[in-house]
Amino acid sequence: MTTALVMTTANGSSPIRTRRTKVEIERLEEQLYDIVEEIQPCTVRQVFYQAVSRGIIPKTEAAYKGIVCRLLTRLRRERQLPYQWIADTTRWMRKPASYSGVEAFFEETVDLYRRDLWRDQDAYVEVWLEKDAISGVVFPLTARWDVPLMVTRGYPSLTFVAAAADVMSREDRPVFVYYLGDHDPSGVDIPRDLEAKLRHMAPEAEITFEVIAVTEAQIVAMDLPTRPTKKSDSRSAKFQGESVEVDAIPPARLLYLLEEHIVQHIDAERYASLLLSEAGERETLAQFVAAWS
Repeated sequence: MTTALVMTTANGSSPIRTRRTKVEIERLEEQLYDIVEEIQPCTVRQVFYQAVSRGIIPKTEAAYKGIVCRLLTRLRRERQLPYQWIADTTRWMRKPASYSGVEAFFEETVDLYRRDLWRDQDAYVEVWLEKDAISGVVFPLTARWDVPLMVTRGYPSLTFVAAAADVMSREDRPVFVYYLGDHDPSGVDIPRDLEAKLRHMAPEAEITFEVIAVTEAQIVAMDLPTRPTKKSDSRSAKFQGESVEVDAIPPARLLYLLEEHIVQHIDAERYASLLLSEAGERETLAQFVAAWS
């Protein structure tokens, strides 16, 4: 495989296309492998932004498709890179759970059993995510802390928001909504629209809504790679500057930021007590299964 490298002539006229050597391509593959190994599970887009930030490739769609996408595909097909290191939650299988027998069902129940972490906490927390593409990166963290992850895929449907508002309206404690999305014309407007609808549909709920990524301060502080704002977006006329995708934030930093916001609402003593109770109840279930079988 060869990868094209575009160079411009001294007078800025028609570009000259050269080809990377086999050694250069192998070096690129090694660098991309190192990035994926470091931040996995991750999306291809996240690998691209990390490669740009490290000066490995230029910040162009041609580099994204012609280098990152192509080489990561090759590495996975040749079994040099584990498929599971690249997250993809946009395609999934629907199948009801089934078991080889009752004993298998009970054994899985023991493994899956966990207490409701938030039942005895003083707040209710949800995480909302604009892009399904990075849900595979975020979900392990939200699952660990038993927090609902709501993926909007752009502007959420009215039905989706209404169902969420119904849950919030039944809470007799403060509700905290943490939102992650792109910094672009629509990405900035989606949380505004979402917050307004949630407040309208659940007027009795005490809702705190916060965009925790991507913010203008993060773009500067992290020196995040930008991309030209799409003029085709009808909201671009009122948007200032270039756009930044949430994928541009290094996954470790994104998850650290999100975890900080979640755990601040967890009482440490109550959580420790919950873990003890959960362990004891899981042991009771295991004894029941052993006696039954």
